[in-house]
Amino acid sequence: MTGAPEPRTVGFQPGERNVFFHLLTACNLRCRHCYINPAEHGTATLPLATVQRWLKLFARPERETNLILLGGEPTLHPDLAAIIRAAKSLRYAVTVDTNGYLFHDLLDRVTPQELDYLSFSLDGPDALVNDPIRGEGVFVNCTANIRRAVAAGFTTSCIYTVSGLNIDHLHRMPALLEELGVRRFFIQVIGLRGNPAHCETGSAASWQVEPARWLATVPEVAAEAARRSIHVIFPKVYLDPGEVFQCAGLVAENFFIFPNGRVYQCPLCEDHPIHAFEIEGDRLVRREGLTEARFFPLAIPEGCVMNRLLQPDNISYHPDGTPVHRISCCLLKQELRPQAG
Repeated sequence: MTGAPEPRTVGFQPGERNVFFHLLTACNLRCRHCYINPAEHGTATLPLATVQRWLKLFARPERETNLILLGGEPTLHPDLAAIIRAAKSLRYAVTVDTNGYLFHDLLDRVTPQELDYLSFSLDGPDALVNDPIRGEGVFVNCTANIRRAVAAGFTTSCIYTVSGLNIDHLHRMPALLEELGVRRFFIQVIGLRGNPAHCETGSAASWQVEPARWLATVPEVAAEAARRSIHVIFPKVYLDPGEVFQCAGLVAENFFIFPNGRVYQCPLCEDHPIHAFEIEGDRLVRREGLTEARFFPLAIPEGCVMNRLLQPDNISYHPDGTPVHRISCCLLKQELRPQAG
């Protein structure tokens, strides 16, 4: 496509803070690519009082902190509205990531002023693509509630997890999102953790998207979405030649909190008990020993050391042993903002 706008890499900023808070691991769906691992993340639903105390642990009123409330399905939490208000009182910018079912009448219990973004997961432009991945009836329910949220004045976004099962339909998403009134589009790459990491032998390959296919598809779709006045964010999966690798674990503050008190800095590590921090007695405690943080400073030709250790099948090599593509930090993003006019 000629004349396509170039995506901008969003470098890590000093003091940047993102808190990904899993309030529970329960969910009404059984998505085939779900990354939640109850054996490692717990099965509890955190009480409101506990959530409020833990929010204070990570709050920095003097800095902007993005808070993403997750599950499982976070709208299954009966106190989600109160949690949102507690977070806003601590000056968090609050996003709720939902599968679209919006339990406990969430849209009636919070206002658009109390919630910065309401983000819906959708993995196909129609039920024929989406529902085999996420569950029967999900597409109809999710898109109906997107329309309700937009009509009520909530700023909405959509998350599309790209895999071998749906990448051929990604190009159809910008038109759908424009029609729904979605303002922001997150394109994610499938990670081999949770369900995909524990599927039957050989089937994991069907999830993966080879580099050439990703690079030929995702930036072009992002450009089309930007032309439709949608802000697009997607991972910079592969570094450009000569581009310096940076690990978010060293240059930014990202915390992935689970109901059992584990706090990770790298989402690739979440299937393993190597979390850098743990919440003990309402205190954030740095763990000793061999944790994820010990690996972050390691410099390797492949780029991300955690990807090399945990997802080595993502990397291919030239005959001389050098990697064909260097893998960036999974938290490094590219974006295309809506085009003027």
